[in-house]
Amino acid sequence: MISTGKLKSVDFYRKIPRDLTEASLSGAGLSIVAALSMVFLFGMELNNYLTISTSTSVIVDKSSDGDYLRIEFDISFPALSCEFASVDVSDVLGTNRLNITKTVRKFSIDANLKPTGAEFHSGPILNFIKHGDEVDDGSGEGSVTLTASNFDKISQQYSILVVNFFAPWCYWSNRLKPSWEKAAKIIQERYDPELDGRIILGKVDCTLEGDLCRRHHIQGYPSIRIFRKGSDLRDDHGHHDHESYYGDRDTDSLVKTMEDLVAPIQQESLKLPAAGGSNITENAKRPAPKAGGCRIEGYVRVKKVPGNLIISAHSGSHSFDATQMNMSHVVSHLSFGKKISPKVMNDVKRLIPYLGRSHDRLNGREFINNRDIGANVTIEHYLQIVKTEVITRGSHTLVEEYEYTAHSSVAQSLYIPVAKFHFELSPMQVLITENQRSFSHFITNVCAIIGGVFTVAGILDSILHNTFRLMKKVELGKNF
Repeated sequence: MISTGKLKSVDFYRKIPRDLTEASLSGAGLSIVAALSMVFLFGMELNNYLTISTSTSVIVDKSSDGDYLRIEFDISFPALSCEFASVDVSDVLGTNRLNITKTVRKFSIDANLKPTGAEFHSGPILNFIKHGDEVDDGSGEGSVTLTASNFDKISQQYSILVVNFFAPWCYWSNRLKPSWEKAAKIIQERYDPELDGRIILGKVDCTLEGDLCRRHHIQGYPSIRIFRKGSDLRDDHGHHDHESYYGDRDTDSLVKTMEDLVAPIQQESLKLPAAGGSNITENAKRPAPKAGGCRIEGYVRVKKVPGNLIISAHSGSHSFDATQMNMSHVVSHLSFGKKISPKVMNDVKRLIPYLGRSHDRLNGREFINNRDIGANVTIEHYLQIVKTEVITRGSHTLVEEYEYTAHSSVAQSLYIPVAKFHFELSPMQVLITENQRSFSHFITNVCAIIGGVFTVAGILDSILHNTFRLMKKVELGKNF
């Protein structure tokens, strides 16, 4: 058994009898200052312990070969009709997807970028449109030549006016011409314009009647439009309510289409056809765009390799005048990766304030061609994308963000102008990791603060006490 006396001998904190200690005002003041200092330093250390710190590193992108990148966009084209607007994707691996429609929506817009109606449904693009075998022998024309001076008069004179907007240089217009004129003659014989008055076929040369074609938002040739008497109403914005025909272009198909249009109309009263009275398939006849502009929104998924997002006018059976195409656009939104919810983004910005500044760099920017640099202008954007991952203390991915830089340019080309977004992903990625502070380190610092302040305060108190004693001895010595 160890005796109590021997056990007491290892006491580090031996006590001094209270009768042998002496309190002083200087010691009391230093004690208060020391206590306040301890509280202040403890608060700073606690705040430092609770604050989340991060470390940033650059590593090789960890994406696997099967990962895809999502591109979200909302872009307005004031001079590109939704009728022909096409969203295409290509990459260096040979992927080439044309006219993506499943995840893309289109809305006709006016010159002020305001929607003019509900979503524009362009319908499926027909890979093959049948044309007739007739040859243009110049024997005569069955359709009426329309100009700006007589168009409105004729459109209100007949119950149905079907117009072929064409260009003489257009390959597809020239293939349509023989069938169109023959069909016009047949319809003229069956439904005499003077006696019947239910239908007439016309044509407009858009190289001569440019203003008339622009008024009806014609951008591809040939465009076949169906006007119904009394339904082609125009408001202050110049909107037109009529239909476009996209079906076969041989004589038999055209004649059958015209007869289907006339059938619901009674010859005596010339009433307008009831809704749903036409037998033309939906793929062949759809509402024409109400304005010359288009807002395109949606997303596409692409492989994580250099590629292009291209928006242009596209059709397998129409021609376009490259000198008249204007690919000016306004980018409302363009981002890469999954859309981050506002709550998560706020949390991320609170943790890492510099994150999230470049994930939508093009948002709100306008790229307008006012024709001062000429025609056939393609607008290109070169985007360098960098992936950023934020890893939480539990080794969970808090957010995966793609930031990008953008450089834009315009270039003249002999081909149809396009709006091209060339994207290229960096092979490196930024990894931001939350660092968890050690609790033992926190406790050690707290002990160091308390012990250090207590020791320094004791040294100061000893110096002050001895100084006062020395001054008092000197003063007493002088009195003697």
